Amino acid sequence: MRRVFSLFNVLCAALLAVAVLAQQAVQRVPPTPALPNNPLQTERTAQSVKVYFTDAQVQRLLPETRTVQVTQRTPSAVAQAALAVWAAGPAQSGHLGAVPKGTPAPKVYLRGAHYYVDLPAAYKNLRYGTSGERMLLCTITRTLLDTRGQDVSFVLSGQPVETLGHMDLREPFTRQDCADQ
Repeated sequence: MRRVFSLFNVLCAALLAVAVLAQQAVQRVPPTPALPNNPLQTERTAQSVKVYFTDAQVQRLLPETRTVQVTQRTPSAVAQAALAVWAAGPAQSGHLGAVPKGTPAPKVYLRGAHYYVDLPAAYKNLRYGTSGERMLLCTITRTLLDTRGQDVSFVLSGQPVETLGHMDLREPFTRQDCADQ
C-alpha cells in the first residue's frame, strides 16, 4: 500500500498552496496612492495682463486689461494664460475677437527674448483676407510683446509654414510690424 503523506505528496501540496496564495496576491487591486501636496501646483495667483483685440472694422488694435490665474509666475506661463484669454474673446462691447469663440488657443513657447507660437490647424481654415490675418497675427504679437520679448515666430501645427494664407510667416513679427495698427 502506498503512503498518502509521502515526501513528494507533501512538497506538491505545499507548492500548490504557495501558487494559490501568489495568484491571489497578484490579482489584488493595489491601493490608490495619495497625491503629493505640492503648493506650487495648487496655489493660483492673479496676474494682470494686457490683451489686444480689434475694433469692429478690423482697422485698429484695442487693448483690454484682464486678470488671469496662473500657477507659476514664469513669463511662459503668463503668456500661455494671456493667449487663453485672447482666444476666449473680448469682455468689452465694441471689441472684436480675432478668432471665433470655441477656437483653441495657440501654444506659446519662450526661448530667451523670442516667443514661438504654435497655431492650431483650425487657424488655417479661418479663410481671413490679408487684413484679417494681419490683425490675427498682430493681436497675438502685441499681447505677447506687451511686457517683454523681442519678436514672435509663428508655426502651424508644429510645422514651419511660409504663409497662413496671405501673410508671410517666414520672418518673426516685432512690435514695429504691428505699431501702425
